[in-house]
Amino acid sequence: MINDLTQALRQALGKTRGADPRGATAIIQEALSGRTGSSAGDKECGPCAAFSKVMAGKGKSGSKLDLSSLPGLSGLKDRGMGDLPGLSGLAGGKTGRAAPVPEGAKVESLRHETPHGSRDYRLFVPSPREGGPVGLVVMLHGCTQSPEDFALGTRMDLAAEKAGFVVAYPGQTGSHNMQSCWNWFRAEDQTRDRGEPAILASLAAALAERFDLAGHVHAAGLSAGGAMAAILAETHPDIFASVGIHSGLPAGSARDMPSAFAAMRGQGSAGGAPKLRAIVFHGMADGTVSPRNAEILVPGDGVETKHHSGARSWTRLTTAEGSELWLVEGAGHAWFGGDAGGSYADPAGPDASAEMLRFFMESTAR
Repeated sequence: MINDLTQALRQALGKTRGADPRGATAIIQEALSGRTGSSAGDKECGPCAAFSKVMAGKGKSGSKLDLSSLPGLSGLKDRGMGDLPGLSGLAGGKTGRAAPVPEGAKVESLRHETPHGSRDYRLFVPSPREGGPVGLVVMLHGCTQSPEDFALGTRMDLAAEKAGFVVAYPGQTGSHNMQSCWNWFRAEDQTRDRGEPAILASLAAALAERFDLAGHVHAAGLSAGGAMAAILAETHPDIFASVGIHSGLPAGSARDMPSAFAAMRGQGSAGGAPKLRAIVFHGMADGTVSPRNAEILVPGDGVETKHHSGARSWTRLTTAEGSELWLVEGAGHAWFGGDAGGSYADPAGPDASAEMLRFFMESTAR
């Protein structure tokens, strides 16, 4: 097993200089997964599947791969290890199809400016109803995804129309992270008054004022987005009432690149349960982010119930504090109950979007 990522990258670099890009891919995938014998065609690699896709189509000797596009590897070029063949140009989304907009609802494309930085975002506003919207969700996509892709894959707009929620989908771009990941693993993006938490909290506060929803604001996300939602629970509990974390990691579980990959393997030494009530979903067969992270996010005893639908089973644990942990047997790194037209979306249950909105309404009703 390769546990030293730097050593693995050096070995991979040697492979590529020897015109063996597939060998380089296998070495890096082994390091990321913490397993031996990783396959370049491993379909349950989540965002790491970028290696497989590129090597299948672009991984020819002489092509270029910018490894800084992987979470936490932004400094590789400066250390002379940024010339592995082919990861540039990857984008989220499988079909390019837009998320359906329910009748009477609307979608806006907007931009939020702050002293800490700016982000474009997709805003879903449900159809008019008596009393107005009931809440606001800030939805944070995973690596390689876009706001539109995430809206399609999670089917959150359809659930939000039924429940009466406004949903904001901020977009991370390649200029901020080469794989469009939220930078949950960087120390400068884990504090209240700077970086991405400051930008996202400012957006949430501005929308809460626009729609008169102060006290009814929630954050949710997948993978890197789930990890950033956990950070927002720590940095801005005055703005967010609760959080939804799908296939994510605890705040503080990483401070740099080596600790990020250790945390993804479930070997992190830091991080804990969020300050706010949290609903957490995780697949027990997730090969990208270890389910151990979900157990750290929602620790302790509680009322456990077992559920079954079709060929899938899951366990739901509700703690005395009101948090929920959903562990789904045989499921991987994808949003449950989603639209397969989006990336990292699993059409099988449970319906994570509907359950999150139910949980958010219960959180603000307390």
